[in-house]
Amino acid sequence: MADISPIRSLSLHAPHRRAPADRLRAMLETVADDELPDEYGRGDRVAVLEARVAELLGKEAAVLMPTGGMASQVALRLHADARSSRTVGFHPRAHVEVHERKGYAVVHGLVGRLLGDHDWLLELADLEAVPEPLAAVLWELPQRDLGGRLPEWDDLVAQTSCLGERGGARHLDGARLWEAQPYYGRPHAEIAELFDTVYVSLYKGLGGLGGALLAGPAALVEQARDWRARLGGQIYHAWPMAVTAEHGLDRWLPRMPAYWQRARELAIEFAQLDGVDVVPAVPQTPLFHVHLHVPRAALDQAHSAHVDEGGLHLYLYSRSTTNPAWSRFEVTVGEQAMEIDVTDVRAAVRSVLHRARSVGPT
Repeated sequence: MADISPIRSLSLHAPHRRAPADRLRAMLETVADDELPDEYGRGDRVAVLEARVAELLGKEAAVLMPTGGMASQVALRLHADARSSRTVGFHPRAHVEVHERKGYAVVHGLVGRLLGDHDWLLELADLEAVPEPLAAVLWELPQRDLGGRLPEWDDLVAQTSCLGERGGARHLDGARLWEAQPYYGRPHAEIAELFDTVYVSLYKGLGGLGGALLAGPAALVEQARDWRARLGGQIYHAWPMAVTAEHGLDRWLPRMPAYWQRARELAIEFAQLDGVDVVPAVPQTPLFHVHLHVPRAALDQAHSAHVDEGGLHLYLYSRSTTNPAWSRFEVTVGEQAMEIDVTDVRAAVRSVLHRARSVGPT
């Protein structure tokens, strides 16, 4: 049997928190003995989830997709198909650009236009500076690779309004919209209203087995169903994703403000450590980055030794920074972080940092 230790982890996606047996038992408790499954994405549980999220986001309809990558790529393609331009814009660190192997270009024939500074949030001036027509622009809220940062509300309204006036479609990569909503203090539907289409994840903050929903106008959503089939995304039985997503909406979505508060508490603790920076200094969401003034290889070596001795597991993987003498890791607060005292987390970071410094240059 695979080792799913450590038991205490700050990582939202630590293996022990996603152990199959516990998740299957919890799922079966919500399924009636005589309940019929969906077939190829159409059926009671899936339809109920689609309607629920569409209403939550204030959209006409929603469709279950196997991945968020498929959801966003299909949305961008459909927006381009309805316009004369094949050019779509997004931030240089957008998920669709960094993590999806140019699927928008290779599969859908779209031309990507990178907007804004690699290390800064998209700004209105970045949109205004584009001379060519844009079929669509994708916003990622929050911007994960920038530390879970969000634009201020008035800035976001100005940006989406600008594009709308130019005839471009507005698409939201809202994989973590659930986590972003408390900062804006507005209903999900009011945030989603700024966008023509919205994708939300079912497995990140909601803790589901997987999947995503694409919401928008009913006609576009029906087209997206066709593209789901063309791309091989027709799952025979999708009800497990729907059941666990509903569980997350009921149980974890109301907890997002508390997760955000805990993220700010952790940031305060980290700020007391020499050689540690938090990005952003005051987290806007339950997601933020921790920058440490040690090389990545030294950090990973120190962290492994710390965990092997029974210490608190801090992250699944570290990341580099533009400064080779520094490294970083991501924190996403969920129930796992609520169960650990913030001073214990600070002590673990201090211990790992001390070990990493003793390793020396690598």
